[in-house]
Amino acid sequence: QVQLVESGGGLVQPGGSLRLSCATSRSIFNFNRLGWYRQAPGKQRELVAVVINGGSTEYGDSVKGRFTISTDSVKNTVYLQMNSLKPEDTAVYYCNGLYRARDYWGQGTQVTVSS
Repeated sequence: QVQLVESGGGLVQPGGSLRLSCATSRSIFNFNRLGWYRQAPGKQRELVAVVINGGSTEYGDSVKGRFTISTDSVKNTVYLQMNSLKPEDTAVYYCNGLYRARDYWGQGTQVTVSS
């Protein structure tokens, strides 16, 4: 069983920053894809940022230049540094991992950007 546990969400003002963490129960090198998606109320879940096969990264268009994904192979953790946050970034953020052809999801963490 693969477990993904997110932390770091919360309330932040527009223009502020947050860092999300996702601790995995497997080595991050075992994931074909590992990263973050988000879902806002009434909207479909969308890509935020992922690492592909431990190397290349892919970002959603709306977060390019503001968000950065990174990994720590010792802690088996993937991070999402979010800067210049906007109200439209408000959503539940989910950690996602593709492991042995199966998708795994964390429980989600709420990020609210509001003044």
